[in-house]
Amino acid sequence: MPSSPEPAAIAAIAPRDFGVVCRAWNRRLHFYLGLYFLFFVWLFALTGLLLNHGSWSFADFWPNRKVANDEHAFVAPPGGAPLDQAHDLMRQFAIAGEIQWLTTRPDPNRFEFRVSRPGTNFEIQADLKTARAKIQRTDVNTWGIMRALHTFTGVRLGDRQNQRDWSLTTLWALAMDAVAAGLVVLVLSGVVMWWVLPGRKLSGAIALIVGVLVCGWFVVGLRLVYR
Repeated sequence: MPSSPEPAAIAAIAPRDFGVVCRAWNRRLHFYLGLYFLFFVWLFALTGLLLNHGSWSFADFWPNRKVANDEHAFVAPPGGAPLDQAHDLMRQFAIAGEIQWLTTRPDPNRFEFRVSRPGTNFEIQADLKTARAKIQRTDVNTWGIMRALHTFTGVRLGDRQNQRDWSLTTLWALAMDAVAAGLVVLVLSGVVMWWVLPGRKLSGAIALIVGVLVCGWFVVGLRLVYR
């Protein structure tokens, strides 16, 4: 099969061959996007299987977790927003991660919150009166890290109190946005290649129609049938 034109050859193609140029760059886009997103897609595919099959014993990471309890003295953080106080305590305890609130602080002397990052959770219970804090650290294995990455966003739907406050959470969220957009482009470029490929119209159309029907059943059909 002849290879696609190289950039120098593409530049030499006459304007009337614009379709050839578009098909060549479409193939390149499909090729390089596929390579870049390869392990991202594998990660989400594998963790999706783990979420869908919780009975698989080899990936049952929670019973194998490691829990450590410790107690630390600290310097009371200066007054200010709870988020700033939490960051001050994390700096003193050398903890990094995404802050998640646990309580509404009915006792002003108690300051409790959780810090999460893929594979590790910290439960922090600080007593501002005694300047002592209890810290429980929970670590999970690689399967737990992979599963956490599948749903690690730093925000929760309908929860305005918890917002992204860790730079790596924001970076991960942007990477996932790029994966989602890249997959859309990857699929569209695949459709273009199928459309211009001779002799594959019928088989490709069948695959496309079956995919649309199966997906459409869950998106629309279930609501229409089970009202």
